[in-house]
Amino acid sequence: MIILVGGGSRSGKSRYALDTARSRGSRLAFIATAQARDEEMAERVRLHRADRGPGFTTFEEPLEVASLLLRETAPKVNYDAIVVDCLTLWVSNLMFAERDLAAESRALLEAAESNRAAVILVTNEVGCGIVPENALARRFRDEAGRLNQLAAARAAEVYWMVFGVPLKVKG
Repeated sequence: MIILVGGGSRSGKSRYALDTARSRGSRLAFIATAQARDEEMAERVRLHRADRGPGFTTFEEPLEVASLLLRETAPKVNYDAIVVDCLTLWVSNLMFAERDLAAESRALLEAAESNRAAVILVTNEVGCGIVPENALARRFRDEAGRLNQLAAARAAEVYWMVFGVPLKVKG
């Protein structure tokens, strides 16, 4: 089962995803797609680790999220919920690695659907602002929007976070 949690920056997406995962049981996993390439990002990663606490098995995986989801649904693995935070960072990682975004997105969603756990995907809405001034930023916005649409179509539940309040959009 896929649950999609989206919204703008600092809208409460990650907190809501963690709370939703905790409500599903005690066997929890977290897939972090961020890469701490500078001090500011390292501090963000540290704060996210502290927020989720020791109750989650954490995997730091910037690219191979689909493979990880498939591996973590093997017969001996039995999570109640897996949080993937976040899809938009994953898209940018794939873009810089020059990977096939359409194929990677399909693989991720198929792996999430086949997992026995509730897979909670966290994503940013990046299309509500102005049109970016450069081609790379426009491509990122478009790719993130495409993935968000695909994820929402396949998700059993979709939530839109506004000022820390989840609005149920689907399910």
